Amino acid sequence: MELIQEQEPARSREQRYEALARVVAQPLHRYLRRRADADQVDDILAESMLVLWRRLEDVPGLDGGPVPAADEVLPWCYGVARRCLSNARRADSRRLGLVERLTRAAAVPAVQPQYGEHEQLHAALSALGATDREVVLLWAWEELAPRAIAEVTGLSANAVSIRLHRAKKKLAVLLEGKNGLPAGHETADGRSTR
Repeated sequence: MELIQEQEPARSREQRYEALARVVAQPLHRYLRRRADADQVDDILAESMLVLWRRLEDVPGLDGGPVPAADEVLPWCYGVARRCLSNARRADSRRLGLVERLTRAAAVPAVQPQYGEHEQLHAALSALGATDREVVLLWAWEELAPRAIAEVTGLSANAVSIRLHRAKKKLAVLLEGKNGLPAGHETADGRSTR
């Protein structure tokens, strides 16, 4: 009798986790794919999902019904993925330091991703500070509102709004064309400044 009672909460927990995973797995994968090396994305996603399993009771908005609302659970889950990504980067940094000490070789140059047609945009983004860049990317790529970005980054919603406004202004200046027109505007001869 007690065994049956113990199995029921376990089944309920599994069902809640599966419902959460269906809602957040793809957005988290996209989030990580944009920020991590391709060979690390799946590992970091797996670590993030493990943390979500362990902290299932802490996920806000999960008790609202059989299918959690993405707007309620995603910001918290992005925060988990962000911390897992930071952990992976720190581990990589420690490994690299160990390799350097062992081989006493010159520092290994970081591999720069190939951006293709958006090279100017990525160069402008890299000119921003890490927090400002993360705020802009969460706003632009993940389509989060400042309140949700605040939950992901640990900043206040007001600080996010201010950082976002300033970062967008800085990006606009960095992306201005040589002739002073904003990038993408046509010049007098009909050519685009892109």
